[in-house]
Amino acid sequence: MLTYDDYHLPTNLRDALNLWSNAPEGSRLVSGATDILPWAREGRAGDVHIPSFVDVTRIEEFNGHTVSNGRVRLGANVVYQDFLTDATLRHLLPCMPYCSIWFADDQIREQATLAGNLANASPVADGTPPAAALNAVLELSRLEGDEIKTREVGVSEFITGPGRTVIEPGEIISSVSLDAMAGYGGSFQKVGQRRSLVISVACCAALVRACRDGRVFEDVRLALGGVGPKPMRLNTIEAKLRGEKISRRSINEAAQLAADEVASRSRQEYRRSVVVGFVQAAIEEALDDQPDVDIKFEDLGETANV
Repeated sequence: MLTYDDYHLPTNLRDALNLWSNAPEGSRLVSGATDILPWAREGRAGDVHIPSFVDVTRIEEFNGHTVSNGRVRLGANVVYQDFLTDATLRHLLPCMPYCSIWFADDQIREQATLAGNLANASPVADGTPPAAALNAVLELSRLEGDEIKTREVGVSEFITGPGRTVIEPGEIISSVSLDAMAGYGGSFQKVGQRRSLVISVACCAALVRACRDGRVFEDVRLALGGVGPKPMRLNTIEAKLRGEKISRRSINEAAQLAADEVASRSRQEYRRSVVVGFVQAAIEEALDDQPDVDIKFEDLGETANV
């Protein structure tokens, strides 16, 4: 059972920061709060008492998104369903719709936020590989006296390990900004222990742009989750593929190299085999998803993994 003493619903960032910086130890900051009840239910955390909740869902400046200088700034209250229903986000963040369709179910997607998913810092969080591939930067807000101060932290530095981040007491994630990737194809691959409402064992995000004639990799971004303590960009493999002719050989070689990145403490061999298939499928699906380009594989034959 979950109980609490106070539940606050501030309507602006300053009030939220005041409440959060003065909240008793053990209090929780929530937006979608989709992890709280499962965590607190009997058999997982048992009876849980929270001194104070600070709920940021009514903060107006946390809503919506803006696009500027090749970046998409998402307010902290942007939910996963937005990546499926908002045409601008689908166009500019092409791997996020694929991630979102895998994310829980319709009801949870209407509540769960990308910012909250990153703050939880689970090694198997669905949002972390796409965020890494999109060069996510989190804006953290805090109060210094009467003044609101902010700092920016890249997602690879923000998450330091399972359930651990660099966020300081009194800080709140106010936005997440991502590279705008119009013209890229996107993909997200995931495997778990059941077919619906699946929690990842491992997952992979890909963004690919081919040259206009569809024969050469112009740019590739790949990131893995669930294979180590934090999301992992496959920078060496990305560099290897850039400028390469598009072929099943080059994709398979990249996938085999990706298996060497697995650093999980459990089920390593299983994860290694999964990663090979994931990277192959993710690259091929992202190639197939790229708009207005007819992809031509150097080695003939149909794609095998999409």
